[in-house]
Amino acid sequence: MTQKTYSKQFIALPIVLVALLFLNISLGSVSIPFSEIFDILIGGNSSKESWDLIVVNFRLPKAITAILVGSGLSISGLLMQTLFRNPLAGPFVLGISSGASLGVALLILGSSIFGGVIASLAISNWAIALTSSLGAALVLFAVLLAANKVRNTMSILIIGLMFGTVSAAIISVLTYFSSAQQIQQYIFWSFGSLGNLSWEEVGVFVVIFFIGIISLLKVFKPLNAFLLGENYAKSVGINIKKSRNIILFITSLLTGVITAFAGPIAFIGLAVPHITKLVFKTSNHKILIPAVALLGAIILLICDMIAQLPTSEFTLPINAVTSLFGAPVVIWLLVRKKKIYV
Repeated sequence: MTQKTYSKQFIALPIVLVALLFLNISLGSVSIPFSEIFDILIGGNSSKESWDLIVVNFRLPKAITAILVGSGLSISGLLMQTLFRNPLAGPFVLGISSGASLGVALLILGSSIFGGVIASLAISNWAIALTSSLGAALVLFAVLLAANKVRNTMSILIIGLMFGTVSAAIISVLTYFSSAQQIQQYIFWSFGSLGNLSWEEVGVFVVIFFIGIISLLKVFKPLNAFLLGENYAKSVGINIKKSRNIILFITSLLTGVITAFAGPIAFIGLAVPHITKLVFKTSNHKILIPAVALLGAIILLICDMIAQLPTSEFTLPINAVTSLFGAPVVIWLLVRKKKIYV
């Protein structure tokens, strides 16, 4: 594609994103006109006080969360597919999400073991975010430690999968000894949710997210070099260990904070990078990274609108919708594996 074509696409994608943001906010059990939403967003008041409350306290934080989650998972998936040169790698292959899930499982499923004070924390969003972050951080530390001990990048992938297996085993044991109410609470968390975040939680989410995004500036060149293998990267002066650690840190940071605040959201990180490559027809990460961020945000906003079941008071689990979207893409990738590139 020519530079002019890329420019058109990068103009079109933000316009589509803004349009979907307004559409996402307008839809729900109560429909709100675009003009009223615009008045609220610029600091004015709508014709109904209840609309102000709905938009400011519920729908706008949820839409911002959807944008951050979609962008973060898509970027993380692209980084993993490039680092491991594996088109079926996703943001959760390092076991970071499993570590975060284990932290939440220890809080919710193991709460009866630690007494009433800990049990009362299980219903707190901050407690869930904290334990999820601690679980993700512990796995991140272990993965980075392993990355400095092994030379083969594929060994890191296997180690990450093993961490995920161990975490899943511990969660199974906790589930076996837990009450039906505790299991139900954990299952609801595992469905994923873009709502129920306060502005304080969204603010923390945004700060950590942008720390990861700013760190990406250091790895544009290494990412392009990794596409041709580690030997080529070394030949052009790339510090393999340093670059690999930065990529692992960014992926872990984004995946950890997303899992902490939104739960494990499936398939977006796996499917969106491939869709982006099909649309943009390039492997240059200076183009791919902003493109996957925009497309990931757009696709998750669409999935969230489907999950909301407009005009209905019911909401589908976001994980169910993203899986229904992502599974056909993964099947297509497996069927046409010979034609996949990273």
